[in-house]
Amino acid sequence: MKKVLLGLFLLPAYCIAQIPAYYNTIDFNLTGDALKNQLGTLITSTHNANLEYTPGVWDALKQTDHDPDNPENVLLIYGYDDTDNDPDNDRTRDKDDSCHTSSCVGLWVREHVYPRSLGTPNLGYEGPGSDPHHLRAVDYYMNNSRSNKRFADGSGNSTSLSGGFFYPGDEWKGDVARMMMYMYVRYQSRCLPNAVGSGSSSYSTFGDMPDIFLEWNEEDPVSQYEINRNNILQNIQGNRNPFIDNPYLATIIWNGPEAEDSWGVLATTYPNSSVAKLFAYPTVTTGVVTIANAESNPYQYSVYNSMGQKINAKVNDNVIDISHNAGGIYFITATVDNERKTFKIILN
Repeated sequence: MKKVLLGLFLLPAYCIAQIPAYYNTIDFNLTGDALKNQLGTLITSTHNANLEYTPGVWDALKQTDHDPDNPENVLLIYGYDDTDNDPDNDRTRDKDDSCHTSSCVGLWVREHVYPRSLGTPNLGYEGPGSDPHHLRAVDYYMNNSRSNKRFADGSGNSTSLSGGFFYPGDEWKGDVARMMMYMYVRYQSRCLPNAVGSGSSSYSTFGDMPDIFLEWNEEDPVSQYEINRNNILQNIQGNRNPFIDNPYLATIIWNGPEAEDSWGVLATTYPNSSVAKLFAYPTVTTGVVTIANAESNPYQYSVYNSMGQKINAKVNDNVIDISHNAGGIYFITATVDNERKTFKIILN
């Protein structure tokens, strides 16, 4: 209770000092889907200019993607080497060397980081298909190499992986993660993260965010380039990417590795900070679920079926066994003091 009261009294003061005014309507006492939905409402309601794919996006990228070290150049996503003789992997290029014809060798084009064909349905060239929050300058051949491959984990420079996957590179993986989070929160089921990110989704309560994006968000911190981009895009179309402003928002919503709290507020005074760090795995199980409880808090666990009825479960420390129940959807609630968090579990 003391921890909760401390957060409730300190949070408003910190909000005034350090949380941008853009987020004045957000209740940062919320977690999970409740916080995600509030952020979704905000970035949708402030998205007050819809760019045309041509020429609007071209014009925007020449502003947003400029190289901080040379504003006459754009940075090319997935690129990594300007010193060899291979233009396909260039990291930068003259901003005016954009391709508007069918002959694009040595020129840059527009990359849909969330591939249009993987949307539900296809994103097209309007709405999500022309939202520059996920459109980046890219070398023409690098764009072809990535194509619509789903992202998968790797290391080093960008590369295509076996099985038809693509690794964006150490420099770009955090950018990719935060763009995919934005697209999901902004466009919801139209841009599902699991459609573009491979691997398990064990961190998030509802299995709706691939683990790799949460890991990349923590491993590759926000760059000044992303911050500049976010500021310019607010001027162009009105809204912002919250996960660039503060990567820790992803931790509060989907759990996983603890990302940097850019505002220096939520991780220290957030009233639900202990439960925000909890995650359950596996969320699709044959019966045994483990709650990752890094702070070793004395949680009480309750299990409910899809009808909201409390069921008997075998609990040993942070391990819950529901294998004696029929298959279906169950909810595990972890409670300590006045803090509570619920995990959705599918029992096979």
